[in-house]
Amino acid sequence: MTMFVTRRSVLRAGAGATAALALPAHIGRAQAAARILKISHQFPGGTTESGDFRDRLVRIFAQKVDTATKGALKFEVYANSSLMKTNAQYSALRKGALDFTLYPFPYAGGEVHACNLGLMPCLVTNYDQAAKWKTAEIGKRLTKINEDKGVKIISWVWQAGGVASRGKPIINPEDVKGVKIRGGSREMDLMFTAAGGAVSTAPSNEIYIGMQTGSLDAAVTSSTSLVSFRLEELSKSLTANKGRSFWFMLEPLLMSKSIYDSLPADQQQAIMDVGAEMEAWGQIEAKKDDENVAKVYGAKGCEVVSLNDENIANWRKLAEASAWADFSAKSTEAAELLALAKAIS
Repeated sequence: MTMFVTRRSVLRAGAGATAALALPAHIGRAQAAARILKISHQFPGGTTESGDFRDRLVRIFAQKVDTATKGALKFEVYANSSLMKTNAQYSALRKGALDFTLYPFPYAGGEVHACNLGLMPCLVTNYDQAAKWKTAEIGKRLTKINEDKGVKIISWVWQAGGVASRGKPIINPEDVKGVKIRGGSREMDLMFTAAGGAVSTAPSNEIYIGMQTGSLDAAVTSSTSLVSFRLEELSKSLTANKGRSFWFMLEPLLMSKSIYDSLPADQQQAIMDVGAEMEAWGQIEAKKDDENVAKVYGAKGCEVVSLNDENIANWRKLAEASAWADFSAKSTEAAELLALAKAIS
């Protein structure tokens, strides 16, 4: 059978081929338009439904921003310091080498002295007080100081903490004498040193090995970390947060300001809106962990105790004479910042 090829049939065939080739190219351009942002943190990984609430917070944040931007922003989450070491993350934000981190604020205190306020012993003693910082003058000052250093605060997340001990409970300052203890910040360490303790600067994801090897006798960290890092396996006692603690830490979701500034206004707004939305969620989850930690340690046979007002007053007296005095003495700005923070009742 003879096939007759006309000019019209050739043109039709060519047009069809062009359309077939155009579709994948169009899809490829759409996919290429999505920007991938990386979130790093030091905590155990999980899912949006289960695991350490700080990991869940960043995953839910990522999903919500993806939806709000109609897929223009997508995220990769790196848990357990799998992308970079814990202490390097703040500096990486400043340089634009990392997009986001959920980061203990005082870990940045060596670079930005004001960040040490994020874990100043006895400065914040309850969640209601902590929640006022963001919109108060102290929050505005901390926001500007960090932005000037290249870091933007996206979500203000506060956590209460407790003390896991391989020996007797830590209740009053005299209980720290001779104890190898991890405080979590320079200021906590100053207070424990004044109480006669031997301090360790290990990040929270290194506490377990420290207690396992005996280089740590006790560790103060958030209720969430006390459970997530399975410290109950190595402890004989727990000083739990029961509505009051000398240890409250600011652990915000942070973003590189240079990366933030590179985004269009609608994407910036989506990030800030979702960031603010996650703050209430984070506080609820932190409080759940404050309740859960006592149950977890009790089930392991640990002695579980809590602090009363007199205990807190004893710690505060020591904190004022050591950590607070040291912070204020650094500069006029430091003294002003501490005064603003103390004004939050």
